[in-house]
Amino acid sequence: MNIKKLGSRSFPYFLILPSILILICTVLYPVFLTLMYSFQRYQLTKPYARKFIGTQNYVDILKDGNFYDVLINTGIVVGIILIVGIIFSFLTALILNRQNKLTNILTAIAIIPWVLPPVVNGVIWKFIFYPEFGLVNKILYYFNLTDSPILWLNTRYGALIIIGLIVAWRTIPFCTILLLANIKAIPEDIFEAAEVDGATTFEQIKSIMIPILFPTFLIVITNLVLTGINVFDEIVALVGFRKLGETYMIYNYNQTFSFFNIGYGSAISYTITIICGILGLIYIKVLKRRTV
Repeated sequence: MNIKKLGSRSFPYFLILPSILILICTVLYPVFLTLMYSFQRYQLTKPYARKFIGTQNYVDILKDGNFYDVLINTGIVVGIILIVGIIFSFLTALILNRQNKLTNILTAIAIIPWVLPPVVNGVIWKFIFYPEFGLVNKILYYFNLTDSPILWLNTRYGALIIIGLIVAWRTIPFCTILLLANIKAIPEDIFEAAEVDGATTFEQIKSIMIPILFPTFLIVITNLVLTGINVFDEIVALVGFRKLGETYMIYNYNQTFSFFNIGYGSAISYTITIICGILGLIYIKVLKRRTV
C-alpha cells in the first residue's frame, strides 16, 4: 500500500481529531456520567453511602408529589408561551411582510428581545412588575385602578403567567423570523390568482398561507415548547428558587445543587431529556405524515 496515499487519506481525520476529543470530553462523557449517576444513590453530603440502585430514582420521581406540582407549573408556562408565541409571531410576521419605509426599522426593533440575555430580560421585567415603583403598578395608580400595590410575583399563578409572557416575548422574534422567511418564499402568483377569484385577505391567509406554513408552524411550536421546558434564567431573576415559580429546570437545580442529591438530580435530567425526545419524535412523525 502506498504510504503517501494512506497519509493523504488519513490527514483530514487528523484535522478533526481535536474537535472530536473536545466533543467527547465536554458532551459525550458528561452525558454518559450523568446516566450512570441516575442509577445510583449518590449524595455529596454522604459520599461513602453511594451505591447502585437501578431505576429506583426514576420510581421515586414518579412517587414524589412535588414532581406533579412541577409538571403543572411547567405545563402552565409552556401553554402560555405557546398561545402567546404562535399568535404574536404570526401577526408580527404578517406586519413585517408588508413593505413600507418603516419595515426595516420595525424588523430591527422586533429582534431586540431576542438578543437580550435571558437574565437581563428577567431583571427588566422584574422592575416592571415591582410592587412599589414598577411600571405596571404606576400605570394602575395613574388611572386610579388600584389603591394599593399589587404583588404580581407573590402568587403562584401570577408568577407563572408573567414568566410565560416574558419568555414568549423573548422567543417571539426568532419565531417571527422563521415565519417571515417562509412567507416571503411563497410565490406571489398564488395570492394574485386568489385575489382575482375574489378571495379576501383573511381567506388568503386561512386557505393559502397557513396550510403552506404548516411545517414552519411545527418548528415554531417545537421551539416554543422546548424553550418553555428549559426556561431557567428568567425564573431565577424574577422569583428566585421559590416553590411558586418552580418549573422542571428549577426543580432539577434544587435537587442537584441545593440538596446535593446528584443521583436523583441526574434522573430528573434524563426525565427531561426523555420528554424532549418524545416531543421531537412527535414532531418528526407529524411532519412526515404531512409531507407524504
